[in-house]
Amino acid sequence: MEIVGRGFLARHLAPHFGARYPDVTVIAAGVSTAASTDFAAFDREAELVAEVLRRCREQRRTAVFLSTASSGVYGAEGSPGTEDGPVFPRTVYGRHKLALERVCALSGAPYLILRLTHLVGAGQQPDQLLPALTRGVLSGAVAVQPGAYRDLLDVRHVAPTLDVLLRRGIRNDVLNIASGRPIAVPDIVDGIESRMDVRAERRTVPRPPERTVVDTAKLRRLVPEFAAHDFGTGYLDDLLDRYLSAFVQDAVVFSG
Repeated sequence: MEIVGRGFLARHLAPHFGARYPDVTVIAAGVSTAASTDFAAFDREAELVAEVLRRCREQRRTAVFLSTASSGVYGAEGSPGTEDGPVFPRTVYGRHKLALERVCALSGAPYLILRLTHLVGAGQQPDQLLPALTRGVLSGAVAVQPGAYRDLLDVRHVAPTLDVLLRRGIRNDVLNIASGRPIAVPDIVDGIESRMDVRAERRTVPRPPERTVVDTAKLRRLVPEFAAHDFGTGYLDDLLDRYLSAFVQDAVVFSG
């Protein structure tokens, strides 16, 4: 497998696949922060995706594009959170990713589009959700939107899921990869604080409630193994127990 990129997700995918799937290229580079408004970065990603798609079309390689299942895509009124349902993107990031999905579909190259939720794992970008909340708690003050929820997924689930999709010949399709069980952001902060035995000042962000549910029925149908994961009430605890120490270490380095 060819993996374009050297960031967080690329580092997690490479060891799993190695030399398998030599006719597949995963585009694991580009804008990965849902709150981004960096138009120059959007342009660079669009140019990279176009370049990879042209090469994949010529060589009949399958291009795997990593899109988003964030609230920027699925959070608007009237969106059912399904891959084939209507979407009304609410952010420039969401509009950008959906536009690149369309580029993939029209490129003439075999493709697979994965709409990824908020992934959690060691080595994340510092501006992503859990690293940012951890830094806030460490600093003594954290910004919290009381009615906000986020769908969290352990990054370790992505490579095996993609492996099954490729092995079963799923192509020219769009798949949500998410837990389907959004977690309240204040609960995430509670979990961080309890493990660090601190209590940070909570600065309320005055925004409307935001709870986006990503539909995973299609994924569970195509990859029944995914349904074996327990995304119940203990899932947040599992994520924090596994990764919080890494977030704390990264926060110290980032602040220093």
